[in-house]
Amino acid sequence: MLAYQHAYHAGNFADVHKHLSLFAVLRHLLRKPSPVTYVDTHAGRGLYPLDAEETQRLKEYRHGVASLWAARERLADDPLLGPWCERLGAVQASPRLSHYPGSPWWLSQACRAQDRLDLYELHPSEVSHLETQALPDQARRFHADGLSGLRASLPPATPRLCVLIDPSYEIKQEYVDVATTLQAVSAKVRHAIVLIWYPLLPSGRHHDLLDAVRRSGVRKVWRSELLQHPPGDVTHGMYGSGMLIFNPPWGVDTQLDDSLSHVVRCLGDAATHTSQWWVEE
Repeated sequence: MLAYQHAYHAGNFADVHKHLSLFAVLRHLLRKPSPVTYVDTHAGRGLYPLDAEETQRLKEYRHGVASLWAARERLADDPLLGPWCERLGAVQASPRLSHYPGSPWWLSQACRAQDRLDLYELHPSEVSHLETQALPDQARRFHADGLSGLRASLPPATPRLCVLIDPSYEIKQEYVDVATTLQAVSAKVRHAIVLIWYPLLPSGRHHDLLDAVRRSGVRKVWRSELLQHPPGDVTHGMYGSGMLIFNPPWGVDTQLDDSLSHVVRCLGDAATHTSQWWVEE
């Protein structure tokens, strides 16, 4: 248990999918001055040097963020990817891609004086790395289970809530636990925005999550899946990345569809993206 460390996978295609989706939501939230509570249930380290020993072992970033970084001039005109690449450039010491920022960094960039940021991480090693990251004063770090911590903190003190849930799913029960947590959030904070990431694996375990969300009765969920390979082409490891967004701001679905079509072209001929309003009112 708690064997997973994201540094081995930092900057891969799933990170691009997850953080581009998060970035699109955050830009919409910043259009209004009312305070937001941001919650990251599985924060990780916050910033990943791509030359770290763990990251270099698999070098998954080469077929993820590095592909977009190489095409950043061509992507500059995209209204979402252009600003996303600019923000990514802010953590590089030179034009060379040297670091990949995790979700705590992306969330901290949206955190204003009136907002708050709660970061949960259970892995002791990841917590120690997170403690060294420079974050705004409104950020609170918790060495605790993020799903339990989120449920216990509801409703938030602010009028708006944005949650990112992206477990490793190394514990199979997490698929159902995530759906249960979404149901709890939707019941107590009706207008909350919740982003859920899930892996697409040959085992098909993600169907446990999707089926549980269906049974929960939660409405207004947009589903997006970015495939690096067709399902039958791999026997182990991820072939794709999935996102569920509960209560996405108006227009985020269309914007992400457009931008992810460019991402697909950067990732190669085998990559595809599909989306749908998976649960509608």
